[in-house]
Amino acid sequence: MLLRSIRTVEHLRRISAYSVSAYLTSPSLVSRALPRESALSSPISRFYYSNPHHRHTTTTSSPVSSRWRISIRHMSRRRNAAKGSAAYSSAVDLAMDSVVKIFTVSTSPSYFLPWQNKSQRESMGSGFVISGRRIITNAHVVADHSFVLVRKHGSPIKHRAKVEAIGHECDLAVLVIDSEVFWEGMNSLELGDIPLLREEVFVVGYPQGGDNISVTKGVVSRVEPTQYVHGATQLMAIQIDAAINPGNSGGPAIMGNKVAGVAFQNLAGGENIGYIIPTPVIKHFINGVEESGKYTGFCSMGVSCQPMENAQIRSIYQMSSEMTGVLISKINPLSDAHKILNKEDVILAFDGVPIGNDGTVPLRKKERITFDHMVSMKKPNETALVKVLREGKEHEFCITLRPLQPLVPVHQFDQLPSYYIFSGFVFVPLTQPYLHEYGEDWYNTCPRRLCERALRDLPEKSNQQLVIISQVLMDDINTGFERLAELQVKKVNGVEVDNLRHLCQLIENCDTENLKLDLDDGRVLALKYQDARLATSLILKRHRIASAMSSDLLIEQNNLATELAASCSTAVV
Repeated sequence: MLLRSIRTVEHLRRISAYSVSAYLTSPSLVSRALPRESALSSPISRFYYSNPHHRHTTTTSSPVSSRWRISIRHMSRRRNAAKGSAAYSSAVDLAMDSVVKIFTVSTSPSYFLPWQNKSQRESMGSGFVISGRRIITNAHVVADHSFVLVRKHGSPIKHRAKVEAIGHECDLAVLVIDSEVFWEGMNSLELGDIPLLREEVFVVGYPQGGDNISVTKGVVSRVEPTQYVHGATQLMAIQIDAAINPGNSGGPAIMGNKVAGVAFQNLAGGENIGYIIPTPVIKHFINGVEESGKYTGFCSMGVSCQPMENAQIRSIYQMSSEMTGVLISKINPLSDAHKILNKEDVILAFDGVPIGNDGTVPLRKKERITFDHMVSMKKPNETALVKVLREGKEHEFCITLRPLQPLVPVHQFDQLPSYYIFSGFVFVPLTQPYLHEYGEDWYNTCPRRLCERALRDLPEKSNQQLVIISQVLMDDINTGFERLAELQVKKVNGVEVDNLRHLCQLIENCDTENLKLDLDDGRVLALKYQDARLATSLILKRHRIASAMSSDLLIEQNNLATELAASCSTAVV
């Protein structure tokens, strides 16, 4: 009985001690009455966190310590949730009066049948208002457009929009709207800076799955040059883990109260891997449009380089232990660098910034980016100071930078393809959109010879094109020549072909009895010129083709005819 009483008293004492401790450390009381620092500095909390033995020997330590840990985590989560909620509310408030939904009707041309278009299609995207009553969106949202409408949040009315400028390389476009009703109550968003890694951004737009505005949260994963799918170019991009779905394109990624970027693509097969166009690229695009009234492009130095990470190659090219850089392997003949730099020069620095052996330069603290980013941010015709190592000696050169076009264009949006038909042979310039007609796996399904030339060859002179025979519209006059399709035309009657316009002039102005075309595999196409010319009109009629040449060539031919007539009349006078 005495033992039971002692145990009962001891039990009551422990309950009492636990109750007092629990009361003193109640999460609700601590969170309401004390800031976090005060709670952690209380005698009880210091004891339980600093004495590991007490946790095992005292009956009151374990539940109190556990409750303290739960309380701290709970308060931290509540604070983070409050911050996230405030940031979300801020993003939503900004978006309501600035983010718009874009409706586009577009028609793409057929590159296999360049005299006709494909079926009309409708698509939707997002955009946002910037200063000057302009709307920023993605180029691919309005590419090949024939009609564009814009609707602001909370309004049932769609307003007609015009595309003021479009840059397919950077996948950006500027829209303008004349309607005063549209601009009532609209606010512009301000462009901010590049976000740091792990910073939160809110992607705002109109993705598929609904009609109302949507806001998704993500964090910045990396900042580096990335392949822009639409323009097939390499520019700086920001990877985030927010979902970017069809319809989000063109919408802003908001950080704080400013725009951190424009949503434009995601990683196929990846889970919540999206990309936004950073503000330096956006500002470069907008500044170019404001200064020249049109899209000016992104500069290139016109050189291909290989890294110098191997110690042996650095020694062979006489690089000291302090030197770093990249080796020039190819130079574009149309670039200013072609006149100044040499193949196998080692580029040590660009505008005074040392280039690493891997081709990178410092971006921010403990971050690096390829030096191509510095080149692309230059304005057209701006100069750059380039330090090179040539045969063991250092040299500095000023090189003028400007946008450079490849021999085979990588895209041709917002324009009709050029073509010329003679005697059933369809001549077109080689472009990557033409190769894309072979399907999604065009790299493996298109003619290997054309693919290699499209991806590797550099232009040797201005306005140069690779002219190929796209197909043969069958007729008696060209029977037996049908296997000559997809071959390049090198010469017409012994004259080297510069481009499609030049080929058209050579054939149209032929004054010999026979027409001879030399092809790139050594074969020859030979025709009686007058017979072939007569057959052309019959072939066009049979295939219901309105014109033997595209509108751009037709205008050129009419201008030449007008100039010739004017010169003849002047000579007669």
